[in-house]
Amino acid sequence: MKCVFTLSERAWEGSSLLYKWQKTLGNYIAVAGNDVSVKIFDRHGQKRNELSLPGRCVAMDWDKDGDILAVIAEKSSLIYLWDASVNKTSQIDSGMRDQMSFILWSKTSPLLAVGTVKGNLLIYNQQTSRKIPVLGKHTKRITCGCWSSQNLLALGSDDRTLSISNHEGDTVRQTSLRGEPADVYFSVMKTDERSSGGESTVSVSVGKKILFLFNLNDPDNPIELAFQPRYGNIVSYRWYGDGYILIGFSHGYFVVISTHIREIGQELYQAHNHKDCLKSVAISQSLNKAASCGDNSIKIHDLSELKDISNVVHLDDETKGLDQLNWTDDGQLLAISTQSGTLHVFLTRLPILGNSFGTRLAYLTSLLEVTVSNQVEEETPVAIEVEVEPTFIAVGPNHFAVGMNNRAWFYAVLDHGTRFIRLKDIEYLGTIASMCLNSEYAAALFEGKVQLHMIEGEEQEEKKQMKLFPNDNSKGRILCHALTADFLYYGTDAGGVVCVLLKDWQEVNSYVHTVGVRKVFPDPNGTRLFFIDHKSGGFLLSPGNATDSCFELPSFSPTITGVLWENWPADRGVFVAYDDDKVYTYAVHKTTIYGLQVVLVGSTALPFSHKPLLLYNGELKCQTPSGKISEVALGTHAFLKASVNAKSPVGQEPGQQLSQALLLKRFPEAWDLCKPAGSVAEWAELGRACLVHMEVELAIQVYRMSGNVGMVMSLQDIQGIEDRNLLAGHLAMFLNDYNLAQDLYLSSSRPIAALEMRRDLLHWDSALLLAKRLAEDEIPFISKEYAIHLEFIGEYMNALAHYEKGLTQAGEFQEHDEACQAGVARMSIRMGDIRRGVGQAIQHPSRTLKKDCGAILESMKQFSEAAQLYEKGQYYDKAASVYIRCKNWAKVGELLPQVNSPKIHLQYAKAKEMDGKYKEAAQAYESARDWDNVIRVLLDHLNSPEDAVRIVRETQSIDGAKMVARFFLRLNDYGSAIQFLVLSQCNDEAFQLAQQHGQMEIYADIIGSEATQEDYQSIALYFEGEKKHLQAGKFFLKCSQYSRALKHFLKCPNTDDNLAIEMAIETVGQAKDFSLTNQLIDYLMGESDGMPKDAKYLFRMYMALQRYQEAARAAIVIAREEQCAGNYRNAHDVLFSMYTELQTQKIKIPAEMATNLMILHSYILVKIHVKRGDHLKGARMLIRVSNNISKFPSHIVPILTSAVIECHRAGLKNSAFSFAAMLMRPEYRNKIDPKYRKKLEAMVRRPDTSELDEETTPCPFCGFQLPQNELLCISCKNNLPYCIATGRHMLKEDWSVCPHCEFPALYSQFMLLLETESVCPMCSEPLSTNQVKKISDCSSYLQPDQLEQ
Repeated sequence: MKCVFTLSERAWEGSSLLYKWQKTLGNYIAVAGNDVSVKIFDRHGQKRNELSLPGRCVAMDWDKDGDILAVIAEKSSLIYLWDASVNKTSQIDSGMRDQMSFILWSKTSPLLAVGTVKGNLLIYNQQTSRKIPVLGKHTKRITCGCWSSQNLLALGSDDRTLSISNHEGDTVRQTSLRGEPADVYFSVMKTDERSSGGESTVSVSVGKKILFLFNLNDPDNPIELAFQPRYGNIVSYRWYGDGYILIGFSHGYFVVISTHIREIGQELYQAHNHKDCLKSVAISQSLNKAASCGDNSIKIHDLSELKDISNVVHLDDETKGLDQLNWTDDGQLLAISTQSGTLHVFLTRLPILGNSFGTRLAYLTSLLEVTVSNQVEEETPVAIEVEVEPTFIAVGPNHFAVGMNNRAWFYAVLDHGTRFIRLKDIEYLGTIASMCLNSEYAAALFEGKVQLHMIEGEEQEEKKQMKLFPNDNSKGRILCHALTADFLYYGTDAGGVVCVLLKDWQEVNSYVHTVGVRKVFPDPNGTRLFFIDHKSGGFLLSPGNATDSCFELPSFSPTITGVLWENWPADRGVFVAYDDDKVYTYAVHKTTIYGLQVVLVGSTALPFSHKPLLLYNGELKCQTPSGKISEVALGTHAFLKASVNAKSPVGQEPGQQLSQALLLKRFPEAWDLCKPAGSVAEWAELGRACLVHMEVELAIQVYRMSGNVGMVMSLQDIQGIEDRNLLAGHLAMFLNDYNLAQDLYLSSSRPIAALEMRRDLLHWDSALLLAKRLAEDEIPFISKEYAIHLEFIGEYMNALAHYEKGLTQAGEFQEHDEACQAGVARMSIRMGDIRRGVGQAIQHPSRTLKKDCGAILESMKQFSEAAQLYEKGQYYDKAASVYIRCKNWAKVGELLPQVNSPKIHLQYAKAKEMDGKYKEAAQAYESARDWDNVIRVLLDHLNSPEDAVRIVRETQSIDGAKMVARFFLRLNDYGSAIQFLVLSQCNDEAFQLAQQHGQMEIYADIIGSEATQEDYQSIALYFEGEKKHLQAGKFFLKCSQYSRALKHFLKCPNTDDNLAIEMAIETVGQAKDFSLTNQLIDYLMGESDGMPKDAKYLFRMYMALQRYQEAARAAIVIAREEQCAGNYRNAHDVLFSMYTELQTQKIKIPAEMATNLMILHSYILVKIHVKRGDHLKGARMLIRVSNNISKFPSHIVPILTSAVIECHRAGLKNSAFSFAAMLMRPEYRNKIDPKYRKKLEAMVRRPDTSELDEETTPCPFCGFQLPQNELLCISCKNNLPYCIATGRHMLKEDWSVCPHCEFPALYSQFMLLLETESVCPMCSEPLSTNQVKKISDCSSYLQPDQLEQ
């Protein structure tokens, strides 16, 4: 609260003041002190008049309109009347002899009641000047009173009575009181029943202790309310609201009671408002506030919430205490008198008066003070004292104006708002309703006209630069107007909205609305205008845009009082509409695929008594009743704080903020909201909004972020389109709004896009309609596609019609026409015109069509036609199947060679079998691969067991094998029966059959390796019982019962093949059992029966047991025996196989074995070389053999004879002589072949000792030169590897090996040998020159420790 002024006069010092505010207007306050005058001040504290009185003022009162002040004074019977409107004083003689003590004007009429100290009453009618004296109304001084709204007068007197009189002065009611009355008021008491009209209750404070309530309708039952003594005396009280009374007590208590009959006597609220004393209480109904004063402070409460103290004012200078408290009727000013004789007036409510232009504000901050500020541009607010208390304020970019009635004062803004000068004041031709300014002009609205003039300039120039609108009175009265930088807008009661271009003062645009226009609100640029009509509807008008007509806002609140456009440059399409409680945010979307749109973004609660003046970036600057500017953040712009703080404001979901940002077209903020953790739905919402607003670039980024590849590619395809309708059509299609897309396409430069869209969407009806308009040559193709769709959903009649429409009969569309003809064929059949359909299908080249039509006919049970079409289409399986259904076996038979389906062959076979044609049936069963039935027919009907057996063997059919087995059983061919039982896996039956008929050998042979251990054991036990030891042993071996197997093998009689011994060796080898091995060794050595067995069996046993060293010794023994018997090849093979086995097992080879093998191999090479005619090589080998002749005892003489002959042939005369001399020994001489004896004798008698020297070659180990056939190096003492082709020692540079046995050979000699021989001389495996490869690095073969020394 602001103190407006303080009144203190020297004459008033130390006295209590009597004062009264002018009723209704509150423009004047009349004050009287101890002096003999009444001073009248205006509401700014300026003294307007002074009434001189003969004595001290006793009482005064203003009439109901506040026009006349009536005053009575001591020592006078005159009533003084001051007329405020003409500032004149007049006097009336009351005619009363005694001193007047009380004066009061009626609330409703020009009646003035005057009471005297002796209880007399005068009622004076100011209009008629009639006086009604009423003597003896009371017996003592009349002290207080009150008029009712029905013109009843209640008076209280020191005679302790309360009288109620009518306006003629007649007493209506009278009641006595228990004390002296004070503060009489009429009011309406709360009752349960509807109260009778008018104020029926009189309240009076009695003796300062009791509140007395007197009901005129129930005079016998008055109510007396007493209060707690601690409260003190009743100082004053006031009625308010619906029958509530506020009472102030002397001890500082502040109490509220209700007069409702059920609540009477209850305190609704009580507060100790002032510590020591309370002097007065006052209530302002217009402010809905109560005030109390005491203890040098004033406290103001809100009546709707008494606990809330809205203001506290301390008057610390007033040492003597406060006195009376009174409000003006409008609640703007509160006066308080003090006991020291001063009067303070406080501003409790300012008129909310303010205006804005752009971001500049001008608003009332005191009754005579206007503040101008521009908070957006951070200008310092400047307060300017003005001449009058204004009723309107106008502001422009460089000026502001205030005014009242028909005058306006203009001020210029200087130095960026830091300084102001008053320019001038202008009187207009009528009372100004409103005024607007821009940089140059002022426009004042008065009496239905707008006067437009320049603000600054010479007077003559100004008169020229002044114009009244409208030019023509017939256009109606102007009700509202507004100025922008370039335009004047006004609205008339006839519904006209007119735009005037200020440049040439001419009307450039007008719009006629159906009803009168109350208010107009142009946007800052003047390109859009919002107006409110007489029906409280809201409309958006774009005066400069011919295509956008007037747009009505849906569900526009009828309580809206004003509109503000957004001044933030980037958000110019946003405005707010406000009423007393709420602010509604709207956004104008100019470029959307839907055209112009105005959307309600949301609403924000407006604090009480706040008037919005300016909207800037979601912040609403509001003027408050206290004359300050308050900022209200719009709830619809909460996302701005979210994007700054990255936190959601309280009570707002991120999704809601995103929706608001999108409605306000704030895409950067929406992007920021989505980017941190946007859900798929949020990105989709942003993307959709971009499409609606045709923001293609941004939409591509959004869909790229959300991973919608398809949409990104689609948008990139349309990115460069300049035709806005075509672009909008594509976007509407992407948003699935196809009807809108079609309309947009049709209004674009490429209407055919509408047809393409409908075709892609399969909207065939729409596509056909569009094709008739846009592309008639497309109708056949659309008809065909539509027909396919209709056929799919089962509308065959329509499909047929569209297929027929689709035929073009043009050669270049042959494929299309064929598809339509196929459709006609299918639909004809579907519709029952089978002949036409089948005819068309047969003529048509498509096999698939014949198949489709055949399927349709088959489903319609038209089998013969279906089969005919299948056959024509080469679907032989299906044709045969249908012929079978109609029992046309002849046709089936014709088609069978082409039929692949086993099922059809099977059906045919069954039919033929039923007809007794078994051969054909068998063939058909075979084609159907039904082998069991083939076998059955062959055996049961065709008596062809050979074919049945063949098929069983080929197919391994188990059931077939059973049938064949049963067939052979019937023929008593048990062997065959057993064979087929085993094949059919009936092993038990086969075993029993074999047992019964002595065919176990056959069974045992057949079962082979397929049987189980149990099967083998059964067979072995059978043979054991039959004393067939070999078979029993064999099957005990198979079921791993080694000891029983060995027992049976050793019981077998000795035969030439000795199979039993071989099996016994195998048994011991598998068993790895020491006792069984010893048992067999004893048998082989002859210890059990005294007959030693051949050593080869011992060798085989050691091999089977993998006891290779014993086997090697046995092999040497065997080889020696074979050598002695003259079986040199056998001896060679035994030693070779043992040699390779020991090599494989990486066991050192005995030197004896290696030497014997080398000598035997040399013997074998003799024959090869002699046969080839290479006598030298043969002779060298025979020399080696002859030197070891003791190892060949059976053939000493023949070998020596051959050696003599071959040496002689080879020119080795000395060697021939020495061997011939050996033959001449007595033990050999008689055994010489007579053919050669004489020659040999002659050779000995006449010896020739000449000898061909043997060639030397290097040792492969150390390189020492040795004779070719020498196998022991005298230098390095190594046994040298020998060549298997020549018997010579190996050479490093001429190395190769046999790929089979890996024995070495001289590469050159081996290749020569293989020219005539086809096997390896060592292992006898087939060999060719291609298989032998020369080895460059033979180091791996030269390892001297391979042989035992």
